[in-house]
Amino acid sequence: MIDVAPVKVAFITGGAVGFGRGFARALAAQGWTVALADIDGEAAGRTATALKAEGLRSVALACDVADDDQVVAAVEEVVRRVGDVGILINNAGKHLTKYNQPFGQLTIEEIRSVFEVNILGIVRCSMACRESMRQRGGGSIVNISSIAGYQPVSPYGVSKLAVRGLTIALASEFSADNIRVNAVAPGLTATESAVADLPQSLVDEFTTRRQLVHRVGQVDDVVSAVLYLCSDAANFVTGETLKVSGGYPLAI
Repeated sequence: MIDVAPVKVAFITGGAVGFGRGFARALAAQGWTVALADIDGEAAGRTATALKAEGLRSVALACDVADDDQVVAAVEEVVRRVGDVGILINNAGKHLTKYNQPFGQLTIEEIRSVFEVNILGIVRCSMACRESMRQRGGGSIVNISSIAGYQPVSPYGVSKLAVRGLTIALASEFSADNIRVNAVAPGLTATESAVADLPQSLVDEFTTRRQLVHRVGQVDDVVSAVLYLCSDAANFVTGETLKVSGGYPLAI
């Protein structure tokens, strides 16, 4: 009897564009089947089709991480169609300038929506994938935080501070199932949404006066960090948040 290696499956939220698309392409190139779960199902489908055209394995799913039932259904579908989840990247988030202003500038509903996606979305997806990861003998979860979580003066910043706390809590709770949980905190990075949202004057001030590395971060900078945390090279690393931010902010 010939042993057949199990399919390697990575579940990526917000997988249609930006960081999510970068994570998907990089993992697929390493032989993973990537499940692109995105609130915009059509965009996820287009990205999956583009990856397949490159000979990479991918599936697309419409999934709002703020909806309990959609998250459970999406994970169950992926497990049924391609196999147990080995990597979960909690990338979906609300992050534009709108949410990075004082609490008093937003309505309670707007604040609630940030926390539902950026915090509870991670809880929902991690819990939904846990049993699948346990069944395959373990796995790796990477949460996407932000350097805004190191100066939490807005709903967005507070949500990303919470991601760091969640990373520690879930690493502790999931360790019995051989599941590592880490986070990456990107700095100013040239994703499509950031380029469209931020004025050039702010970008220039940030990169030249605050960062030690005087350039805008690229998606590949963050992808490389996530690949490391997902890999066996990081099998002694859990509960950590890695800043990928050009040296800002520094901390002891």
